[in-house]
Amino acid sequence: MNFIIRQEQENDYESTEKVIKIAFVSAEQSDQDEHNLVSRIRKSDVFIPELSLVAVDEDKNEILGHILLSKVLIGNDDNKKVRSLALAPVSVLPDYQNKGIGKSLIKRALEKAKELGFKSIIVLGHPEYYPKFGFKKASLWQIKAPFEVPEEALMAIELQEGSLDNVSGVIEYPSVFFE
Repeated sequence: MNFIIRQEQENDYESTEKVIKIAFVSAEQSDQDEHNLVSRIRKSDVFIPELSLVAVDEDKNEILGHILLSKVLIGNDDNKKVRSLALAPVSVLPDYQNKGIGKSLIKRALEKAKELGFKSIIVLGHPEYYPKFGFKKASLWQIKAPFEVPEEALMAIELQEGSLDNVSGVIEYPSVFFE
């Protein structure tokens, strides 16, 4: 199977949202609202079009997967806020999972975020999966979620070595994450 990773276009939105909905239909940790989250993020000021990527089957011209990185802040008690990105969500159609599509989407998103000058990314996800890409427990930097989550599920990655060295505090997700 041949697929390419490219930036999502506006005319992809409907197909992308269907992919996201199908990908999360049987996910244990899902509220079945990820497709609406993506839609809300796209309409907000935390959306970065270059960091909304799709995997497309070259033969069928069909979207097989999607990843989105959007802006968040990490704040501490001194009111010092640091820009970061949240990886949420990454989705692949069930029939195409475990074929390298998710891996390719994540790798390309990390590369693109680095190219755009971002220094770190936060993810709330499977603790067995994301460390393959360099993610580590966010607690290593005293970074916390604004809600209760298992420590091992909240992870971060430095896109620039040492970029999280003096960063700590609570992740400030934009309001679109909670609507």
